[in-house]
Amino acid sequence: MSSRFISIIALLLAASAPLGLVRGTETTDSATQAQTFTLQRGENLSGVCASIRKAGVTTSIADCVKQILFENRQWFDTNFGYVWKDPAAVNLDSAIRLWVGVPYRIPAALAQANPQTNKMESKPGTGDTTATQIAFHPGHFDPKGKAPSQFTIEVLKQSAAALPFSDTRDFDENRKGLIAPMKEMKIMADAGHVAWDMEQYQFIDKQDAFDSIHPSLHRIAKLNNNYGLYEVVPGFYQVRGFDLAQISFIRGKNGWIVLDPLVSAETARAGLKLLQEHVGEGRPVTAVIYSHDHADHWGGVRGIVDEANVRAGKVEIIAPDGFMEALVSENVFAGNAMNRRLFYQYGTLLPRSPYGYVSQGLGQGVSAGAVGLIPPTRLITKPIEEVTVDGVRMVFQLTPNTEAPTEMNTWFPDTKVLWMAENVMAGLHNIYTLRGAPVRNPLNWSKYLNQSLHLFGTQAEVMFTAHHWPRWGNGRIQEVLRAQRDLYANMNNQVLHLANQGVTINEIHNVYELPKSLQQNWYTRGYHGSPEHNSRGVIQRFLGFWDANPATLIPLSPGDSAPLYVEMMGGSDKILARGRQLNDKGAYFYAQEILNKLVQAEPRNQAAKDLLADTFEQIGYQQENPGLRNSFLAGAYELRNGIPQGEIAQTAGPDTVRAMSTGLWLDFLGIRMDSRQAEGMRYTINLITPDNGEKYLIELENATLTNIQGFQADKPDLTLTIKRSDLEQTMMGVKTFEAQIAEGTAKAQGDVGILKRLASIMVDFDPRFEIMPGTKAREAEVEPATPFKGEVGAPIAE
Repeated sequence: MSSRFISIIALLLAASAPLGLVRGTETTDSATQAQTFTLQRGENLSGVCASIRKAGVTTSIADCVKQILFENRQWFDTNFGYVWKDPAAVNLDSAIRLWVGVPYRIPAALAQANPQTNKMESKPGTGDTTATQIAFHPGHFDPKGKAPSQFTIEVLKQSAAALPFSDTRDFDENRKGLIAPMKEMKIMADAGHVAWDMEQYQFIDKQDAFDSIHPSLHRIAKLNNNYGLYEVVPGFYQVRGFDLAQISFIRGKNGWIVLDPLVSAETARAGLKLLQEHVGEGRPVTAVIYSHDHADHWGGVRGIVDEANVRAGKVEIIAPDGFMEALVSENVFAGNAMNRRLFYQYGTLLPRSPYGYVSQGLGQGVSAGAVGLIPPTRLITKPIEEVTVDGVRMVFQLTPNTEAPTEMNTWFPDTKVLWMAENVMAGLHNIYTLRGAPVRNPLNWSKYLNQSLHLFGTQAEVMFTAHHWPRWGNGRIQEVLRAQRDLYANMNNQVLHLANQGVTINEIHNVYELPKSLQQNWYTRGYHGSPEHNSRGVIQRFLGFWDANPATLIPLSPGDSAPLYVEMMGGSDKILARGRQLNDKGAYFYAQEILNKLVQAEPRNQAAKDLLADTFEQIGYQQENPGLRNSFLAGAYELRNGIPQGEIAQTAGPDTVRAMSTGLWLDFLGIRMDSRQAEGMRYTINLITPDNGEKYLIELENATLTNIQGFQADKPDLTLTIKRSDLEQTMMGVKTFEAQIAEGTAKAQGDVGILKRLASIMVDFDPRFEIMPGTKAREAEVEPATPFKGEVGAPIAE
């Protein structure tokens, strides 16, 4: 693709400039003219500042960005609640929050180019003036970003040729039943910021193909741009495109039964509003069903249900057995690490762009509203259990340890409608999830799908799920169910077949392939999981990390071994030269092999980091799987610019902390404690919560904090008595133990100073710890937390 050249003077002054900078009106208090600019889709503030520097203004890109953001601080305060006292306080990555088409002010000092370094010259024979022109890749959000290479373009071309684009049934099914499109492209959060923005995904439909997006990924992104109210069959409706998942409504005898109320209250509320406007008839919500414990299936419940009505028995909330325990336990112990890894798998801070984030596959993305939880009032405990909910007969099928620790499908026998929760999607799901989680059991998953097929699938006339769109007709339903069943069974069986012949965890992703027949089905493509990382997950599940080579059993850390590799390869200059040669040949995986060694050995070598970033970027462009693409592109961004300092995944809210058992909280404190600082300490504590009848014995010994429920020490160093409802205030970080004791909500007997000594060895985990060497931001700050706060990772939307 040819480079676009931008005239600096036009960039700063002309209304028709490609970056949208326009001359503003003259202010009443200044003789100078204020200027504004608007960003077009895919353009960015760093590019504006690079142009300003070229125009002769003496400033760094970082300082320029901060000055422009600070100039527009009132807009950021209004839309996001950001408050900055001066430019130094500005968070650089707030720049990615700028909206397309909105006029932003540019400081006068930046708009005035230095005349000595930006001398304008007349074109011969014309009265026009021009300035130095800058070449950059059009539309890329990163000034260091590169276009897809000829090799990447060829890879994507070959992929397109091998894919079954003649099968358009998904598009037909996706359009079927549309009642009303959603007109508002943005859904605002109660806190004042944007909770959901479909406008940022409209670039997906602007072109038939992009040379920086895998054609299959582009296809699922187009399908995920559906946005409105749909009828599944009479009495069954879905609101699609409001969040990562879909929210479904079933007409009951007295009101609406809701399946899986999304991530955020605001998006769920908007979905219910759209239903009511067209087919809802003002009927109330009478029941909510959580299909499983991932947050995109329960987090929006407070947007559609008043908890007082639940307590009064007016609304029933149904979930699979073990729901509350699984909801928090899956992301407590390694919650901070999971949050950091979300930067990569979910491309949390990548701009929505053909060169950045495109789609998450399961849906376009995760909403940013208020996450809440109302505990279930009824648990499904039998493997197959029939229940009548607001006059609607349902048969629940428990499917534990499949896509989630607790999950269930639902059969509606009177209408022959089958709800497959998230056990079925329009593609391959995760066996191993890149953010981190216990590896799932693909054989178990396959067996439950087989059970669903033979119990219900042979009768079903419609099948719908928590993501994507329904399937109509029994033949189509059986086709999809059988292929999904075989997808997970083959992944388990064939990977282990190869492992039993000596293929290791470090080789399996280059050896294992799905059967050709499955590769030719759209609904088995790698839209959430990929064959590459899932196959490694299967081996991890059965054999662990070790490939049985003693040389890899107790390896040196990468930072320790890399300098030796660099030395033996002749030093950084030779590695860079060879890396460029490999890049120029399109041998990106070979290039990353040696460049990664150099970056590990020399974290401050920006040339090495930039070249590795270029390599990651090309690999990312080539990926069909969103998680793989996002991970490579996020790694490239951090190598070039450092760790992003924008908004991060938030830890869970009070509803989720309340769901945490006291024992789980104490276990987490054992993880949060730095045992290196606990050497020589030895304490015994009795914890009593009389309102729920629980007692815990807590012991600090051998620099390790342990607890056991149901036991007490005869001679403890400290006894704490506090109601569990009051203890939750400390677990949330709202009140310290000392404050609770002072207020009388907690009683202490013994050495209260133990609490202060324990607090001194608790650590605040850094939510932006370094992944790629040399990317740690110097100004990064860890938000202070109270010492005994129970940090739960960001609610998992999976």
